[in-house]
Amino acid sequence: MTVIELIERSSARLTEAGVSFGHGTTNAFDEAAWLVLWALGHPLDAIDEVAELAVPAPDADRTVALVEERISSRRPAAYLTGEAWLQGVPFTVDERVIVPRSLIAECLAEGSIDFWLSDTTHRVLDLCTGNGSLAVLAAMAWPDVSVGGADLSADALAVAQLNIDRHELAGRITLAQGDGLQAVAGQTFDLILCNPPYVNSEAMAALPPEYRAEPEMALSGNAAGGHDGMDFIRPLLAQAAACMTEQAVLVLEIGHERPFFEAAFPRLDVIWLPTSAGDDQVLLIPREALLADASPARTASEKQS
Repeated sequence: MTVIELIERSSARLTEAGVSFGHGTTNAFDEAAWLVLWALGHPLDAIDEVAELAVPAPDADRTVALVEERISSRRPAAYLTGEAWLQGVPFTVDERVIVPRSLIAECLAEGSIDFWLSDTTHRVLDLCTGNGSLAVLAAMAWPDVSVGGADLSADALAVAQLNIDRHELAGRITLAQGDGLQAVAGQTFDLILCNPPYVNSEAMAALPPEYRAEPEMALSGNAAGGHDGMDFIRPLLAQAAACMTEQAVLVLEIGHERPFFEAAFPRLDVIWLPTSAGDDQVLLIPREALLADASPARTASEKQS
């Protein structure tokens, strides 16, 4: 059996089992290629070079076992391999953090935030840093800035430190634990990046097992008892201006929650940034817009009460 044959068979098996994707891949073939190449010790971008190589039976058996574990456990592939890639950069991952997939990474790589930065941009905050991937990518994108990473989860910060050390950025990135902006109280930043928990309660209930395997606190935006996914974002937008320098901007990811976001903040003037998932999932807010009006509208349930 060759590598490509093993990938194709694994792809068919994943399709047959009906697993869900979205943690680094979007389809069965790419997921199978990830698992097979990792199990065989080949670079993940070397499929063309190794496609026709013969796979010894013991290696094939071990690879098949990994694919079957992916199916039976319904855990994301990154938890099985201990590694995920974002914008071509590898990151250490385990069950203490969600698998990195933020669309903000695209904005960093493609420079779509750069227009709002200047030579006075020196301090960047990655709020809800998780495994530290956005903090690392920001430090790589802007070599002259210092980066802070903040998260409520001490477990997540432990993984983030692994990635900071992995990419030799300990001198550029510092971590802080706390609830939202309380983690960096008294500090100001020229840019805040935030991929917060924002999934609404109905969507949370419908998540497939692969997403349920991730820490709920990093996904659900209803921790304060709400239903629209905006429980973290409301205090964030109310408090952010105090942590921002005069020309600073906040870049916020909200996924598919634009209707809920606009219902909560109907008068807030925001700028939507283009991403591969569309132009309505990542937004940019200048500090002056937050100062002008960042007060949330009442939710529909509050209006009816």
